[in-house]
Amino acid sequence: MAAAVLAAVAVPVAAGAATAEAAPVAPQVSCRSAAPGLASELQRDITKALEGGTARTAVSLHDRTTGTSCTLRADQHFDSASTVKVTVLATLLRDAQQHHRDLTPDETRLATAMITRSDNDATTALWKQLGVAKISSFLAAAGMNHTVPGSGGTWGLTQITAGDEQKLLDLLTAPNAVLGDTSRAYALQLMNEVVPSQRWGTPAGAPGTAVVHVKNGWLSRATHGWRVHSLGVFTGGGHDYSIAVLTDDDPTMASGIATVENVSRVIHRDVDAA
Repeated sequence: MAAAVLAAVAVPVAAGAATAEAAPVAPQVSCRSAAPGLASELQRDITKALEGGTARTAVSLHDRTTGTSCTLRADQHFDSASTVKVTVLATLLRDAQQHHRDLTPDETRLATAMITRSDNDATTALWKQLGVAKISSFLAAAGMNHTVPGSGGTWGLTQITAGDEQKLLDLLTAPNAVLGDTSRAYALQLMNEVVPSQRWGTPAGAPGTAVVHVKNGWLSRATHGWRVHSLGVFTGGGHDYSIAVLTDDDPTMASGIATVENVSRVIHRDVDAA
């Protein structure tokens, strides 16, 4: 896509007149792809999907099949809400690996409730069991350097970025030194078993041939309205891609879901057609 060329024009200012400051330039969607035309198509369609919206939105896409990646506000921070539960699960699995043990029956019960039903009490129990030191150790190993765990047990206020969430999804979907194959398969299994009422967001518009793995987060606060986030992994049937969409300043939860799903639908359509 050719870059626009802007000519600088000097405008004389009357003595004593105030000079107007230039409006900040909004971040733009940036895409790369090995598939001809796909990057520009995704840039155009994601931008169009966000037109007219008031939410601050961050997006990350990584598709190994077509060699495609897209980002928007990838390093801007958001309150995590329940998306941090995938990080808690990954920390638990890594800790078990390091101690050469299986999860206990109680850990299995808590992990299942935390991911498949987004159970907050289960998350609090595992967060306390692991402690911030182990969670921070996992973040360092995963290269999630922009993520800051919530203090004082407030796991839902962990500061996350779309770029770091993409690193987490990448760890779940390819062999690596942080999470073994068994751990990765277990995490994806739980994300595949999320209850129907919580399968909104990034799965919207997913190809029927794809196996869907999802974890969402939603939280309303006194400032910046609703935070509505969705992490999705799409495998099987020749698919190997993941999407992270984070939003805040949503007036309602429904509007946040609509924003996430508008973006997700065009991503699925474009990637599937490539």
